[in-house]
Amino acid sequence: MPSFTLAVNGEAKTVEVRDPDEPLLYVLRDRLSLTGAKFGCGLGQCGACTVIVDDEAVRSCRMPVSKSAGKKITTIEGLGTPDKPHPLQVAFVTEQAAQCGYCVTGMVMTGAAALARKPNLTREEAQQALAGNLCRCGTHQRILHAMLRAAGKATA
Repeated sequence: MPSFTLAVNGEAKTVEVRDPDEPLLYVLRDRLSLTGAKFGCGLGQCGACTVIVDDEAVRSCRMPVSKSAGKKITTIEGLGTPDKPHPLQVAFVTEQAAQCGYCVTGMVMTGAAALARKPNLTREEAQQALAGNLCRCGTHQRILHAMLRAAGKATA
């Protein structure tokens, strides 16, 4: 079986897989017990599986583990800690942006990557960054407000 060494949340993890094209999502969840990224559509269209790979938001359901080796991978479990959460995580709590919670990981990871690229993003840039992530509960406005709060543009 092929094995790959992944840099996940600042730690080197070696995993064996049956198929080098196995999605990174399955490896994270099934082999490394990092279950924050969710399986949504399996087609990269909903964003529930989003992780950050080399500072870019990536749909882990579509990324083969073989293409992940040697790259810096950050999951929601590595974004912040209970004692020192990421500013966007704090903003999500403040804005009560989560309802069922299924999409939250993807929204936070997509938003964190966008904020890392442009910490002072505008409303339009936040909307554009999150456009590919779906929320069935309808908390889009709260999620957008959380993004803007994390960008230093608190909403009323």
